Amino acid sequence: MSDNNPFGGMGGQYATTVQYGGGDRGRGADAASLAPAADLIKDTTTAGFAADVIQESRRQPVLVDFWAPWCGPCKQLTPLLEKAVKAAGGKVKLVKMNIDEHPSVAGQLGIQSIPAIIAFKDGQPIDGFMGAIPESQINEFIKKVGGKGNGAPQITEALEAAAEARAAGDAQTAADIYDAILAQAPETIEAIAGLAELLFEAGDAEGAEAVLAKAPEAKKDAPALSALRAKMALAAQTAGLGNPAELEKRLAENPKDHQARFDLAMIQNAMGDRMAAADSLLAIVKADRAWNDDGARAQLLQFFEAWGMTDEATLSARRKLSSLLFS
Repeated sequence: MSDNNPFGGMGGQYATTVQYGGGDRGRGADAASLAPAADLIKDTTTAGFAADVIQESRRQPVLVDFWAPWCGPCKQLTPLLEKAVKAAGGKVKLVKMNIDEHPSVAGQLGIQSIPAIIAFKDGQPIDGFMGAIPESQINEFIKKVGGKGNGAPQITEALEAAAEARAAGDAQTAADIYDAILAQAPETIEAIAGLAELLFEAGDAEGAEAVLAKAPEAKKDAPALSALRAKMALAAQTAGLGNPAELEKRLAENPKDHQARFDLAMIQNAMGDRMAAADSLLAIVKADRAWNDDGARAQLLQFFEAWGMTDEATLSARRKLSSLLFS
């Protein structure tokens, strides 16, 4: 992804391990992290450790993140851990323990420095690492402790989590999940399309193009990618078309000004008024099918591709177009 990506991650800069018991505790900074995903990420206490980690690890592996508020590398590692756990979609869970508030468990496990990540399975610690390692190594660690398999159920659940984040207006979390999915399964078309669309909506058309370019050759024409490319092409066409009020004034003076109606349709679509945009183009088709080499119908078909075949505006306009063409 490009450096100007509005959803840029934290990759590339990793601090060294902080010794447990050292550091500037007086700073009192909170651990930086993304919002935890429901049921996958939680904080625990000494009293809750047995249930949250030991018992839960009998169902699926649990990663325990031992951290402290004064630990700089912890602030770098925790968001990457949360992102990877969300993308794994249930393959593992993440439990975070503040060792300043709950030091006994870390002491019993012989942890000498933080951040320290210990993986538990079937009630026992099975693996772990210390320090803020790169995101790629975190993903490999989760793959190792989470068991083998093609990961399809986890990817499906992660895509659903990303969709929920988008629906809630949390573009950052959605982008992080898509990015994490692609780190583990780079040919996932839904994640490519989702991340590219988020970048485009954030005004980074160049970043969106870069993500789309990563789609495997055999899948470059997948419906989700084609729809986004059509949407981006429409936006490029719409740029600089002028003031809709002026176009409406031109139409009031001359209803046969098809270029004004065509430009108005483009603006209406850009403003999200799909029905009005379709009706404007249908009016041109009805009045003069041959105008601009059947350009109004061709543009309407491009709208259909961008909106999706099951969109309400597509279905309605397609019925109207069929009536005009075959009546």
